[in-house]
Amino acid sequence: MKLYPLLFEPILKERIWGGTKLKTYLNKSISSDKTGESWEISTVPNDVSVVSNGNLKGKNINELIELFSNDFLGQSVIKRFGNEFPLLFKFIDAKEDLSIQLHPNDALAKKRHNSFGKTEMWYVMQADADSRLVVGFKNDTTKEEYLNHLQNKSLVSILNEVPVQKGDVFFLETGTIHAIGSGVVIAEIQQTSDITYRIYDWDRVDAHGNGRELHTDLALDAITYKETNSKVIFDTVENVSNKVVDCAYFKTNIIPLQGNYYWSKKQDAFTVLMCTEGQVDMFFEEECFSLKAGNTILIPAVIDNLILKGSATVLEISI
Repeated sequence: MKLYPLLFEPILKERIWGGTKLKTYLNKSISSDKTGESWEISTVPNDVSVVSNGNLKGKNINELIELFSNDFLGQSVIKRFGNEFPLLFKFIDAKEDLSIQLHPNDALAKKRHNSFGKTEMWYVMQADADSRLVVGFKNDTTKEEYLNHLQNKSLVSILNEVPVQKGDVFFLETGTIHAIGSGVVIAEIQQTSDITYRIYDWDRVDAHGNGRELHTDLALDAITYKETNSKVIFDTVENVSNKVVDCAYFKTNIIPLQGNYYWSKKQDAFTVLMCTEGQVDMFFEEECFSLKAGNTILIPAVIDNLILKGSATVLEISI
């Protein structure tokens, strides 16, 4: 059996803050008006992605790793992570503000949850007027000052609220307090982890008057109390793979495609392409794969070359 570019069934998640843009903007098959996330490629337990195209349709990622190992993941990935798929890819629709939260680093996550930490990046695909994100503190602070503001419900006053627009990128290291604001659609690339410490949820309650669980104590030793500048500045040269983020866990480039682009593998690892705008036809051997905004495709490590044709914005992610 031969590997080829792989599409997966989206794993849709209802959230208290979700909306309908995953359907209206990204053409996902949702029926709820509270759909907040589409997990595009995942190996989080109980949420393992399943192939939706070609001869491997119906197999999940873990089965592909068992079947193809190096050809699927790549030697460099296996050397670092064994047979664990190290990344999680999502599209997020925030109709309302997400909770203010943070994620632990690898050491804490391993000790407490036997999990990876959660370094992540956001690419803003769409933003309503006056949309914003919460990213870190305005100034350096202390644990004591933070707790005082948290208890007095004045936490937002010391946090950095950043206005956003389409095309903005933010790189969030572990420990950074953050929240996606209402009216924003985001492509998120992160380590494979679902560990989140929620510290403030805007005093929201459900129909029964209950608020969501907060993780105040767990968060204290995980927070970075320094001022944080997470916005990324990058080039957008047409038909070039422009560097956006290069960290220990993933590399993300952006390809503003107009016409033809000859893609070639840059390392012995799988690559993921996320189409965030427009439409692109991908040619591999005798096959054509058509992608539009909201589609995510995995290029196994064994594939060296592709041709992309179209008018689109494509995120290129590798290890």
